[in-house]
Formats: sequence, structure tokens, C-alpha cells
Amino acid sequence: MSEIPDILSDGGSQKLVGASEHASGTSPLVAGQVAEWLEPVDKAAFDASMSDFRKFTGKKIAFIFLCIALCFIAAGLSIGFGTYSISFWDAYMTIWNHITGNVQDVIEDIVVVRDRLPRVCVAVLAGAGLAVAGAGMQSILKNPLAEPYTTGVSSGAIFGASLSIVFGFSLFGGDYALVGNAFVFSLIPVAFILMISKMKNASPTTMIMGGIAIMYIFNAMTTVIRLWSDPDSLSALYSWEVGTLAYAKWDNLLLMLPITLFGIVAIGALSRQLNVLSTGDENARTLGVDADRLRIIILLVVAFMTAAIVSYVGLIGFVGLVAPHVVRMVIGADNRFLIPASIAFGAAVLLIADLIGKTIIAPATIQVGVIMAFLGGPMFIWLLVRKNTKVWG
Repeated sequence: MSEIPDILSDGGSQKLVGASEHASGTSPLVAGQVAEWLEPVDKAAFDASMSDFRKFTGKKIAFIFLCIALCFIAAGLSIGFGTYSISFWDAYMTIWNHITGNVQDVIEDIVVVRDRLPRVCVAVLAGAGLAVAGAGMQSILKNPLAEPYTTGVSSGAIFGASLSIVFGFSLFGGDYALVGNAFVFSLIPVAFILMISKMKNASPTTMIMGGIAIMYIFNAMTTVIRLWSDPDSLSALYSWEVGTLAYAKWDNLLLMLPITLFGIVAIGALSRQLNVLSTGDENARTLGVDADRLRIIILLVVAFMTAAIVSYVGLIGFVGLVAPHVVRMVIGADNRFLIPASIAFGAAVLLIADLIGKTIIAPATIQVGVIMAFLGGPMFIWLLVRKNTKVWG
């Protein structure tokens, strides 16, 4: 300990050089690290590097605000579109007047607040939740093909909904028969994956394969139910399965809102640990992050959040798969920015898809799940063939 002040004194550089020479005789790696430490800092290069860092950070923040602006525009257009046409600004003024208790037009207030606003709110919540769930799954499994449905949540939800629609069997009564069934049965695959994760040396690949296996089992049982269903039940099941916002009501938010907000906040709070996990399990453990425990936490959060969303809107694909990829290409893989950007981008994409579905063959409507397949499929192909994309490299 008495040597430390000497090293920091004027003659410290000579001692460090001597330490470097001594280290070079024992370990080339140590010698290289000491030599790098002793090299003088190039202030100009450092300042340039910091300037580039600040510009890139500004770009990330600007992208997030751009996505929020797109949400605002798409929501206003969606609220205003319909047989009872309302202008963009009048739509927001009607909402403001309703909040302040200063209703100017009763009919317009009913159309906007009761009929159209719930659909927009559910779209924002579902898009944001699925996108951040996809970002979390891709981070913990280190797999660009991971998405919220990788756990088999979707197959369990379809099976539960099939029991309710075709046979009238439900664990809950009343208006929550279908939703309750879909939610409970969607959690069964998650329980199965958690059992697998408790196995010794269960890798991310093992967890993915377990999810795929349970998905095929539930899909087979759902197919058998379809064979026994009448045309009306089959049509209702198909409408729910494709994914739609047509039946969105304020009651939908009672379950979706708290669970989805909790999931978003939880995954956002773990963003720094997800960054550490991306360096590898061993490095994560060295830095105090339990990789296995973190995966289980994220898996549970994603499962509950996805189950709550799917129970109400059905299976809306590609949001959780494509949205995080697009965001990574624009702002990089830092989860501190990736997660909030995925939230905003996912909400914007689903709002725009729903708006397209309502306007493209108006007055008829194409379900949002179909529009997302048309948008997400080509976009994902483009992501696969795009050159010089190293967000996973």
C-alpha cells in the first residue's frame, strides 16, 4: 500500500514503465493492457468520439418522438374516419371537451368517445405491448426470430377460445367466457416452458424448442375441435383467430391496461440488465446478473402481457417480430432506447394498419391481423435480404 502514493507522484510514470516491462516478461496479455493504459489520450479523437455519441443519442431520441407523432396523427385520422366523418382537430377537441365536461355535440361525443376511441386505445396498448414483448424475447433468447408467440401463448389462447366458442365450455361466465378461457389456457404453455427452464443446462434454444413443441400439441387439439364445429362457430373462431379490433370496448382495458403497463415498465426497468446479458451468460454472471433468473422473469412478464392482449384482440402477427428489428436497424441494440422506441413504433404500426384496414375497401373493413400480415411479411423478407445489417452480428 505504501507504493501507491509513489506511483501517483511525478516519478510514477517511471515505475509504471518498469511495471510494464516486468509484466511483459510474465504475461503478454497483461503487458499489452498495461501498455495501452500508459498510452496518452488523443484529446481530439476523444472529443470527436463524444460528439458522434451525442449525435447518435439525439438520433435515437428523435426517432422515439417521431413514432409518438405518428401515433398522434394516425389516432386522430382513425377517430375521424367513418360514416359519420369528423375532422382531425375536431376529433381531439371532442375528446378534450368530454374530459373537461364541456360537451358541445352529443352525437359527436358518443361517436368519438364511446364508439371509436376505445378501438384506438386498444390498438395503442396492443401494439406497444406486443412490440416490447418481442424486444424482450429477442434479447433474452438472443434469437432474431423470437417473438411474443414463441412461448406458445397463442396456441393455448386459440385452444381456450375454441372450447368457449364451439362447445360453450368456459372457466368464467358472462361476457368474460371467451376472454377468460383464452387467458387461462394461454398460460399453460408458459408453465411448461418454466418446467423446462428448471432443467439442468436448459439453454435458450431448449426453451424455444419447448415452446414450439407445446404449440404443435395445442394446434392439433384445436384442429380436432374445428372438425366438430358448425359453420357459425367456425366463422366466429376464425374471426377471433385472425386478429381484430372491431370488438374493442372500454371494458377491454380493465385487464389489458394494468397488465400491459406493468409488463412495459418491468421490461424497461430491466433494460440495463438485458444489455449486460447480451455480452454472454458468463460475462453477465461476472457483472452480477443472474442470466437464468433474468430469462425466467422476462418470460413470465412477456407471457402474462401477451396473454392479456391476445385474449381480447386475437392473434395479431408480425408486430412483436418486425417492430423490434426495424427499431434496431435505426437506433441500434441498446435496450435503454430500444424498448421505449419499440413501444412507440409498435403502437404506430398497429394504428396505421388498422386505419388502412378501415379505409382501403370502405365501408367494408379488413381485419387488422390481415393487414399486418400484408405489411409484416414483405417487410420481414426485406430485413432478411438487406445487406450490411449487423444488428445481430
